[in-house]
Amino acid sequence: MGWNGKSRTTVARLEEHPNLEEILGVLAQLAHIADSDLPHLAETWLNSPSIAEARDRALSPDSPLVLEVLAAFEAVGALFADDLLGEAPYLTVDRDVTVLALKSVRDAIAATYARPVLRRGEYDALMRPWRSVYAQPTVDQPDLGPRAAQVKALLATLPRLSERCHDDAGRALFEALVDQSYVAESDRADAAAASFQAAVLTERRRVWALVRRTGAEGMSRPCATCRVPVEDSRDVQRVLALCLDAACALLVADAMPDASTALLTEAVSALVPLQRRPDPST
Repeated sequence: MGWNGKSRTTVARLEEHPNLEEILGVLAQLAHIADSDLPHLAETWLNSPSIAEARDRALSPDSPLVLEVLAAFEAVGALFADDLLGEAPYLTVDRDVTVLALKSVRDAIAATYARPVLRRGEYDALMRPWRSVYAQPTVDQPDLGPRAAQVKALLATLPRLSERCHDDAGRALFEALVDQSYVAESDRADAAAASFQAAVLTERRRVWALVRRTGAEGMSRPCATCRVPVEDSRDVQRVLALCLDAACALLVADAMPDASTALLTEAVSALVPLQRRPDPST
């Protein structure tokens, strides 16, 4: 990969990136950054002239897939939205500490993507805070809990709803979900609030945010046939909330009463087969 800072590597897709494994390791870790890691990430962030120059090079138009890097930065902001706002009662880390820590996180993201165009010293400097906490990748992909397969299956079906303008079955399903969204609204709202508390208690609130962001992106994709973006109507918002609440309930199903999980997931059973909590004795 050169390490001479002059290489210009053209990469059209992430799958073609020569540093793919390390990129995926950093991205997979984002939703699992623990509160206890934030102070150390903040303490080790530096902004010397040489590091600032390396950061500028990593984010230059010549860096591979720089638009994906900026999208990843946006995702980090979404995962840590509550932390950056600094008002939620469950927060344990000072907002200013989180702000500094996320600078280390962004440096790591930028460096992994830009490795082909960075000098070795530049790359090591940008990665140093991240590696001081995560010397080796600790996850291959975000941990979606014991019912991960169902969470993934539900998220994977949401783009189908965005194609209802050319899919009669998708349109019928969407309309059925709109009707279901008016059923037991108060009870479902209470169950959804309880499931978020379960995410906080089990330290999965950032994975929770990731699930909701992924689901919203999936349902907002333009129709593959006509390329018309999904209309942001009241019905769309109701169906999206119904589906995201179900996905998040599955995420924390091991920390929720079965009845609460069933309440939040019953309406979306037409999208993906849902089973009860796996029996740990089997």
